[in-house]
Amino acid sequence: MSFLGLFLEASLVVKAVMILLVLMSILSWALIFQRRKILDQAQTEASQFEERFWSGVDLAKLYKEISVKGGKIKGSEHLFHSGFREFARLRQVRNMDNLSVMSGTQRAMRVAHSREMDRLEKHLTVLATIGSISPYIGLFGTVWGIMNAFIALGSVQQATLQMVAPGIAEALIATAMGLFAAIPAVIAYNKFANQVGVIDGNYINFAEEFTGILQRQVVSSAPAPSPLREQEA
Repeated sequence: MSFLGLFLEASLVVKAVMILLVLMSILSWALIFQRRKILDQAQTEASQFEERFWSGVDLAKLYKEISVKGGKIKGSEHLFHSGFREFARLRQVRNMDNLSVMSGTQRAMRVAHSREMDRLEKHLTVLATIGSISPYIGLFGTVWGIMNAFIALGSVQQATLQMVAPGIAEALIATAMGLFAAIPAVIAYNKFANQVGVIDGNYINFAEEFTGILQRQVVSSAPAPSPLREQEA
C-alpha cells in the first residue's frame, strides 16, 4: 500500500495522469521561483531609479548614464529612456509644434510600458492554467481508477473491502496529486498578479509625472536637450 506500489499497480491511464501532474507541478514550481525573482527585482529597480530620478539629477545626464546599459534597460528606466529620447528628437525637428512633441513622447512611453508589462506578465497564464485544470485532471484519473476497480469486482461473486481498497486508493492519489499541483500555482498566481498590478501602477504614475516635467519644459520654452547629438559626436 505504499505510494510507489499503488503507482505501479495503477492502470496505464491513471499512471499517465499521475506523471502528467508531476510534470505540471515541476513546471509550476520552476515558474514560481522565476517569476518571484523577476518581479522582486523589478520592484527594487523601480524604487532605486525613482529615488535617483527625484534626487535632482540633470535629465540629460541621467539619459546618458542609462544609454550605456544598451539592451539591459528595464522598468522605469525603459520608460524614461524611450520618452526622453523621443522628446529630444522631436524638439530638434523644425516647425514641430509642442502638442505633437508631447504626443510623440507619450506614445513612445506607452510602447515601452506595454513591453515592460508583457515581460512581467510572461508565463503567469501558465500558472493560472495549471491551477485551474490540475484538479480536473486528477479527478479524471480518480474516476477512471474507481471505474476500473468496480469493473474488476464484477467478475467476483463476493466483494470485500480488501479487494476494493487498493483500486480506490490508487485512484484517490490522482486527486491528491492534482490538488498538490494546483494549490501552489493558484496562490502564486494571485500573489504575482497583485504584484504586477502594483508595479504597473508605479510605471503609470512615473510616466504621468515625467510627462508633466517635460510639459513644463515645453511651455517654458527651455532649450531642447541634446544628448543625442553629443552621443553621435
